[in-house]
Amino acid sequence: MSKCSDTAGNAHSWGNVCSPPPTSSLMKTFSLLETAAEQMMVHTDFQAAFGTCNKGLEGLASMELEDNRCLEYKAGFCTVGIQALAELNQWRAALPWVLQQYEDQEKIPAQIVQLCILLYSKVGEPAVMQETARVWLHCPSNRSVSGFRTVAELYLLHVLVPLKYREEAEELILGEIGTSVFTEHQRQTALEFLEEKEQQNQELPLNSSQNSTADVISARGSVLCKLEAMLKFLYRKLLLTHSGSFRFQSIFFAAMLLYLLFLRLDPALPSSFMWIFKLFQLLKQMWRTMFAPYYQAITQSKGL
Repeated sequence: MSKCSDTAGNAHSWGNVCSPPPTSSLMKTFSLLETAAEQMMVHTDFQAAFGTCNKGLEGLASMELEDNRCLEYKAGFCTVGIQALAELNQWRAALPWVLQQYEDQEKIPAQIVQLCILLYSKVGEPAVMQETARVWLHCPSNRSVSGFRTVAELYLLHVLVPLKYREEAEELILGEIGTSVFTEHQRQTALEFLEEKEQQNQELPLNSSQNSTADVISARGSVLCKLEAMLKFLYRKLLLTHSGSFRFQSIFFAAMLLYLLFLRLDPALPSSFMWIFKLFQLLKQMWRTMFAPYYQAITQSKGL
């Protein structure tokens, strides 16, 4: 897939780099990625999907990462592999496995860090991601990555707040990271949220069932924001994509989102309506971006 050239910094971000036609090794790697996604989403054979991810990553390790396609495939294998481990109830192995693929914590793609934070938050083990996320956020080269702000938000809401690390949370909001990614209003709102959570922790809950319901609603809202961010990322990637890469960028990521939405949630539940609406909106935007030029050309030719 050919892409426009971009700055050389942040080699782990999915930037735009002019690349030669894919080699046979890259085509084989892409075929393995498709197979892994099919095994997980269609056949629900999670063990086989994880094995295919490992095979693909081993192949990439023996190749020279000469362009961003290798980095995209590596992140794709890790995305499928993390989901497969979660389905196998082997979520404890997810982070160690990711760290095995990326020698330095700072080099993990933002999307993978976000996925791991959400996974360990969901299973009630946010402390597992504290060190990795903290090191990643404090790496200067990650500041320009598109998902940096989302990682900071998830780290605050799903790691520091549940662990009741008030001082570190305030440092994140008011320090160099917070001032660079959050507006003044957002920082003030975050501080008020911390104050409110501290008061709630000091008070005995009067109705545990009501508190549990509120927590579920809050968690769904956070994941909804994450889904919307992922869809917007897919939309931006399609804007930069040529026909050679359209199949990978659209089908793989859209299939992953549809799998999470319709197979891991019940679309009939009212709580799923907003997810479906957000997905519909973003897909409409992508459809117009891809096919509007063709309709305009047809209209102009008819007018001549």
